[in-house]
Amino acid sequence: MSEAKSLTLPESLPASKEGSPRRALWAACGAHAVHDGLTDLIYVLLPIWQAQFAISYAMVGLLRGSYSGMMAGFQLLASRLARRWGRKRLLVGGTALAGAAYLLAGQAGGLAVLLPALMLGGLGASAQHPLASSLVADSHEAGGGVKQALAQYNFAGDIGKMLIPAAAGLLLTVASWRLSVMLAGLLGLAAAGALWRWVPATPGGADKEKPGKAAGPRLAGGLRALLATGAIDSAVRMGFLTFLPFVLKSKGAGSAGIGLALSLLFVGGAFGKLFCGYLGARIGMMKTVWLTESMTSLLIMAALALPLAGVMAMLPLLGLALNGTSSVLYGTVAELAGAGRREHAFALFYTGTIGGGALSPVLFGRLGDMAGVPSALLALAAILLLTLPLSWRVQRGLDAH
Repeated sequence: MSEAKSLTLPESLPASKEGSPRRALWAACGAHAVHDGLTDLIYVLLPIWQAQFAISYAMVGLLRGSYSGMMAGFQLLASRLARRWGRKRLLVGGTALAGAAYLLAGQAGGLAVLLPALMLGGLGASAQHPLASSLVADSHEAGGGVKQALAQYNFAGDIGKMLIPAAAGLLLTVASWRLSVMLAGLLGLAAAGALWRWVPATPGGADKEKPGKAAGPRLAGGLRALLATGAIDSAVRMGFLTFLPFVLKSKGAGSAGIGLALSLLFVGGAFGKLFCGYLGARIGMMKTVWLTESMTSLLIMAALALPLAGVMAMLPLLGLALNGTSSVLYGTVAELAGAGRREHAFALFYTGTIGGGALSPVLFGRLGDMAGVPSALLALAAILLLTLPLSWRVQRGLDAH
């Protein structure tokens, strides 16, 4: 399939049991945009919550990690429940639960309410990634273009990351954080209603996995290395995003400036996911990962040394490298897992990657308390380089497959 055709998703593609490829992709992209936007809105709110409730960096990391931890921990359960109740019910219900959690967070008078609200939001968000990803992969298998469709799905997620935090940052200049959070909750509920209309229905039990050949040692090793690569990449990304608002604040940025900075980062990330998805299909997974991860490590270190204007200028490029790697990794999951096992494979992959992202803010938040934010960021930049040998191991699995 040519690049132009993969972008326009022609109607001539055959419909599958998941519904038409176009409708499935639009529904998955909408779910991804809303969920990722609500998830990353937390980064704009963390400095406000730290000042409001007088909490440490470790507690800031716990607030961020509680959302991601619940999202990671329940993804395998979501994939199992989807085989019984259908993807549509799980996606709609999870989105509604995430919206309700933000409504509850807007009423929080302290951590006793805020922390459980974020955990509830993470629980609702756990359904989106494995179910929407497998929906896209399955619906495009017959017509081809799975990698390109997943790149577009990931691009939509970063559009949500760009728009929702930016809108909240602007709203915070004229309204309270409570009103901003409650409006985000209403957005989640509205999205749940839209998904009920657009997600192709699949009856319970329709998504059971088909038996297939057992993975050989090299293929199984490739999957494990892919999981480790994704976990490290996610841990560094979540850790960096947790500390970025504090780095910007130390350089003189306010709430609106932080919102703008995150938007610049996510603009680059959105195009990075789309661009790197196509780049990986042309030069290979390993070369793309080596390029993006090396660039990310260098630019994280540059963010510490540059003044505010310099940081703002290079954030789109950093976002391209920081988020682009994941698009290549998502497509590799579909390739290594094969038809009939994708939903479970995506659930495992997202459990590992989001779990790494959930632990990272807590662990590096503690390091930030002890040694300072710059030391924590330098540690993140160094750890990211571990993905280079791991991606070589993934490539060996791909060659065997």
